[in-house]
Amino acid sequence: MSKLPLVARIVLGLVFFVFGLNGFLHFIPLPPPEGEGAKAMLTGFMASGYFLPLLAATQVISGALLLSGRFVPLALTLLAPVIVQIILFHAFLAPAPGAWPIPIVVLVCEIYLARVYRNAFAALLSVRAEPAA
Repeated sequence: MSKLPLVARIVLGLVFFVFGLNGFLHFIPLPPPEGEGAKAMLTGFMASGYFLPLLAATQVISGALLLSGRFVPLALTLLAPVIVQIILFHAFLAPAPGAWPIPIVVLVCEIYLARVYRNAFAALLSVRAEPAA
């Protein structure tokens, strides 16, 4: 069991590092989006000019942090909204049954690692935080 956090961290790091690099280098061909909602969302992201590069950079940096084992809670925090969007995209805009394995693995790894590193999040979840003196 002691190696499970390492395995989850490496899996999550690899997924985001590789797919983030793919956002810049395009070495994994992605199928065109199916469904009007998915097409509209991705078209809007592309039209913004900044969103997809920002997303890819966030994924590369967070993936590298997870792979290195440094600033893991920060990487998990940066990836949380990305993972929520991935799950919601597949649930509502592109609900193809074959597209679920990677999002489920990513979600499970994120939740597991957030639990493992829960002490690092304690200050963020305090009801009444006080400013530093």
